[in-house]
Amino acid sequence: MSAGPQERKVTQLENDVTAIYGLVTKLERGQRRHDAHFDGIEARLDRHDGRFDAIDRRLDRHDGRFDAIDRRLDGIDGQLSELAQGLATVIDLVSRRPADD
Repeated sequence: MSAGPQERKVTQLENDVTAIYGLVTKLERGQRRHDAHFDGIEARLDRHDGRFDAIDRRLDRHDGRFDAIDRRLDGIDGQLSELAQGLATVIDLVSRRPADD
């Protein structure tokens, strides 16, 4: 005797549920792989972040050194300006002096 329409419907629904569970299982496996992959990416990004922090600290030290050099050069510029003014004064005094003939 053949199965009635309700029994066929129940059998089809059971098959559908089984297929859905199979798909969900595949999705879970894929999700676990993706999670592991993202964990690896996150670890790499954390390492890069640490390296960038180290580079940032080095650049801050360089910036401090350049600021110190800039201050020294400003001081030297001031000294050279004073020397140039003094030299201009000497040249002016010498050029006003009467020539010995």
